[in-house]
Amino acid sequence: MKHIKILLITCGLVASELAVRAQDTTINAGPDNNAVQVAFGTVAKKDLLGGVSTVNVSELLKKNYGVYSLDNLQSLVGGYTGSVWGQTPLILVDGIPRQASEVRLVEVESITVLKGASAVVLYGSNAAKGAVLITTKRGSAKALTIDVRANTGIFVPKGYPAYLNAANYMTLYNEALTNDGLSTVGAGYSQGTIDSTRAGTYGYKYPDIDLFSSNYLKKAFSRSDLTTEISGGNERTRYYTNIGLTYNNGIVNYGDQKKNNDFAFKIRGNVDMDLNSWLTASTDVVANVSDNYTGRGDLWGASSTVTPNFNRYLPLIPIDRLDPNNSALQTMVKNSNHVIDGKYLLGGQAGNLTNALTDMLAAGYIKTRNRTFMFNVGANANLDAVLKGLSFKAGYSMDYTSIYSEAYQVAYAVYRPEWSQVNGQDVITNLQKFNNDLNTTSESIGRTTYTQTMSFRSQFNYDRTFSQKHNVTASLLGWWYMTQFSSDADNEGGSDYHPIRNTNLGFQAGYNYLHKYYLDLSGALVHSAKLQPGKQQAISPTVSVGWRISDEAFFKDHVSFVDDLKLSASYASVKQDLDITGVRPDGTPTDYYLYANYYGNSGALAGWYPWRDGVAGGFTTLSGRGGNPDLTFIKRNEFRVGLDASLLNRLITVDANYFLQKTNGLLSRGNTVFPSYFTGSGDFRPWLNYNNDQRSGVDFAVNLNSSIGKVQYSLGVTGMVYSNKAERRDELQPEGYMNRAGKDLDAAWGYISEGFFQSQAEINAHATQTFGEVRPGDIRYKDVNNDGLIDYRDQVDLGRYGWGANPFSFGINLTLKYKQFTLFALGSGQTGGIGFKSSSYYWLRGNGKFSEEAWGRWTEATKTTATYPRLTSGAGNNNYQNSSFWLFKNNRFNLSRVQLTYDFSQDFFKHSIIHGLSLYVLADNLLVVSKERELMETNIGTAPQYRFYNLGVKASF
Repeated sequence: MKHIKILLITCGLVASELAVRAQDTTINAGPDNNAVQVAFGTVAKKDLLGGVSTVNVSELLKKNYGVYSLDNLQSLVGGYTGSVWGQTPLILVDGIPRQASEVRLVEVESITVLKGASAVVLYGSNAAKGAVLITTKRGSAKALTIDVRANTGIFVPKGYPAYLNAANYMTLYNEALTNDGLSTVGAGYSQGTIDSTRAGTYGYKYPDIDLFSSNYLKKAFSRSDLTTEISGGNERTRYYTNIGLTYNNGIVNYGDQKKNNDFAFKIRGNVDMDLNSWLTASTDVVANVSDNYTGRGDLWGASSTVTPNFNRYLPLIPIDRLDPNNSALQTMVKNSNHVIDGKYLLGGQAGNLTNALTDMLAAGYIKTRNRTFMFNVGANANLDAVLKGLSFKAGYSMDYTSIYSEAYQVAYAVYRPEWSQVNGQDVITNLQKFNNDLNTTSESIGRTTYTQTMSFRSQFNYDRTFSQKHNVTASLLGWWYMTQFSSDADNEGGSDYHPIRNTNLGFQAGYNYLHKYYLDLSGALVHSAKLQPGKQQAISPTVSVGWRISDEAFFKDHVSFVDDLKLSASYASVKQDLDITGVRPDGTPTDYYLYANYYGNSGALAGWYPWRDGVAGGFTTLSGRGGNPDLTFIKRNEFRVGLDASLLNRLITVDANYFLQKTNGLLSRGNTVFPSYFTGSGDFRPWLNYNNDQRSGVDFAVNLNSSIGKVQYSLGVTGMVYSNKAERRDELQPEGYMNRAGKDLDAAWGYISEGFFQSQAEINAHATQTFGEVRPGDIRYKDVNNDGLIDYRDQVDLGRYGWGANPFSFGINLTLKYKQFTLFALGSGQTGGIGFKSSSYYWLRGNGKFSEEAWGRWTEATKTTATYPRLTSGAGNNNYQNSSFWLFKNNRFNLSRVQLTYDFSQDFFKHSIIHGLSLYVLADNLLVVSKERELMETNIGTAPQYRFYNLGVKASF
């Protein structure tokens, strides 16, 4: 650690206090080569050695407008599915760890996905699972240019869950009670109540509430944004500024949530300066301001839990139904702070004093304020005067984000009515009041959080070509960053005791001969405070080789259709502490001091020992964990081979990689390593580097570029075939087939369904199921181990969830251009994964809401055609287990975007201040093609999925 600090300080002094975001030196990138951003620099695209993919976002924006910086990246980059090769990557914006959501797509110049271990090693431990580099736009030497982009569009819900209406719900709930052998009297509903509800008689007495109706929701809501980009400069100074405004409202049309909205103002600016012939400097400033207004009340949560008869009470009580001769009732109305539309009081009852609808009408609101400031400075020195090809750059950055809420919350009264017949009419003759109306005129600070990130980097680069054949590069760098979080939620202070840190030295040395033969050696010296002193440093070495075989004479003479073909391979052993994480004996998550002994005499470690006739005694200190001074880094050992090809005069381009990755030394507690007497009165087992994982696969990106007549077209197909295994596990399962070792990391374990029990005789003859009461119509499970019991020992591997990545994932992008028209489309898909229909929409528990799935229920009359178990008013534990009965395949294709753009001819604006104008229309999230489309397009208990239709214009001045 000491030598790392010395190098960082030394480099900082050389930088002369000019800090981060120096202009990266292009490595051997001539004027005809596209430079690709990689770790701490750029490389000519033709010299990449695989495991790296890049997207030119600035060009893509001409035909593909989006908001989120990583918008639909899976349709453009093979191996990226939101994860990188199945793992969560580090996101860096202009070289700084930041949130991708902090950057809009219109601010981005390019995105690079570093997949291979050799590509991420220079970033140290925290990038050991991949990295995504977002590079923002900068100015260039040109005349002042102003680009203005305006968009407005609407979000239209795809659909809502289908629940039973109140009368049908009550009818089937009565059936569920009967199935359980219970009386419908009291707990159930009378036929008169059901009939009155179905007839709509006095709807407020017999409510039938659909929270997805127009009474509560709009058909659509809108979003608009305006972006202005200003750029230009000369050879000495270049500048760029991006100013953006965004506003959207919400879909809810009830109570205070009618006012729901989001507003954001963002400004980004940077300046690059050539201070003299050998020294350049840069500075970046970003300020993001966003405000959110949300009325209180969880409508979406209530939509999946509150029954359509609103759990037997009225959310609104009609004043015109109050007994006009009862002065006490009229006094309650006059004294209420919440007479809704002059017609209603708020309804409720003991145990349900508030609900989503009354909260939305009376409880208040929350205003969330988000303020972010980012600042980078940097310098780049050309040291040719010292050594030809030598340069130095350094930089410093600071980010600060504060999130706080200004909340208005007030208690309010609700009332429960008592109905009577007066002159043949249903009249409310009494109101029982719960709670009281309170008054407040002030907002309060409900939540505050602060996040601060600081980073520093410095590096020496060497880049030189000898005899126009031998290209040599080298880098020596130091990188440090720290992210610290603190909060005061509900007036309870809290902060990170240990911030997120990364400290490492990096080294890279590369050589290529005539851009034909390549060798690269890269590595990092990483540091971790999670490990015991003496074990806190490790070296991560990598080696990569490449061969442009298409430049060989024997290849040129025999293969004419190949324009360019480069083969590459790499091996890496990257050390990381991301997976050094565990829990204390009391269950508290922790990442630190897992190597140390842990003792205590309270809580989970409260050991009571009697010392006189069992009457007197005292607490003693117990061991909660044994120590392991040899606990060390987790290792990502990876072998990768790749190819990069261009065929048929660049008609087709191909980029593909095969990777085999082994993650060794994941933590376990030694359950099978240590004998049982290490636990009992205390636990002496330490954390061990014991478990191993394996990931492997092939990713690819194929592009076809050509034309048919006057129509130019480009078709890109990306994808990945992916597998993962638990190679070794600290386990001792009761049955061999239950071992996790050798199974997929995302294996879905569950029971094998054998259909429904059709009679009590079948239940009696079958193995005993141990999950709860079993009756005819319940799911029957296979006795896998033939022990006469159905319990956890009968779970089997039913397939892969596809959490990190599905067995096969793919993306498609298509461009058609005719004259001034450009049609662009994006799609993505996946196959091979599974899931379980286990949401409350499918698992109909107790007196919860019933979906339309209930119509397929088992009854004596439908036992041969039923698609759903018998209904129950209880917990239904026997039926609601992950099993093949609830299993579905998550195979799908998403048509993510279609955009049509018209670019006006420049001649159209000759002699005007307008230099260019484009109009476009687009539609997002259009279509899901799947056998389970309705399930995949329907959200339960949250806001719905939306299609988005947008009209945009972009003008250049």
